Amino acid sequence: MKPETSPPAAVRGNFLSTLLFGSRWLQVPLYLGLIVAQLVYVVHFMIELKHLVTGTFALSEAAIMLIALGLIDVVMISNLLIMVIVGGYETFVSRLNLEGHPDEPEWLSHVNANVLKVKLATAIIGISSIHLLKTFINAANLDEKVLLWQTVIHMAFIVSAVAIAYIDKLMPNPEKH
Repeated sequence: MKPETSPPAAVRGNFLSTLLFGSRWLQVPLYLGLIVAQLVYVVHFMIELKHLVTGTFALSEAAIMLIALGLIDVVMISNLLIMVIVGGYETFVSRLNLEGHPDEPEWLSHVNANVLKVKLATAIIGISSIHLLKTFINAANLDEKVLLWQTVIHMAFIVSAVAIAYIDKLMPNPEKH
C-alpha cells in the first residue's frame, strides 16, 4: 500500500493564491446593492421634484431653497455612489475596459485606492456642506446644539479629508499620471 502524500507546497500555494485573488468577486453583490440604493435615490429625487413643481405657487422662498438643496444633496450622494461603484469595481474587482469609450469618466483612467479615498472624502464634504447650509437656512427652528454639532462634524470631515490627501501626497506613487 502506497502512503498518502500531501500536495507539493507549490500546488497548495497556487490554490491559495487563486482562492484569495478570486475572492474579490464577492464584492460584486455589494456593488449591485449600491446600484439598487442609487435607484432608490432616483425615486426619492423624482418625489421631491414633483413636490417642488406642484408647490411652485404655494411654497415660500425658503421652502423652495430647502427642497432645491435636498435635490442637490440627492445628486451629490448619487455621484458618490457612482464613484464607489465604478471606482471600487475598477480598483478592487476587474477592469471595465472602457478605454476609448466616449463616456469614460476622466478620473477613471488614474483611479486607485488612494485617489478613490480622496475623491470620496471630497464628495462627503460637499454633501456635508449642503446639509449644513440647509441647517443654517432653517436655523431659527433648530436648537443651538444642533447647529454647533453639525458644524463640528463638518469640520471633522474637512480635517479628515485634508489628512487623507496629505497622507496620499506623502506616499510614494510610481504610477502617477
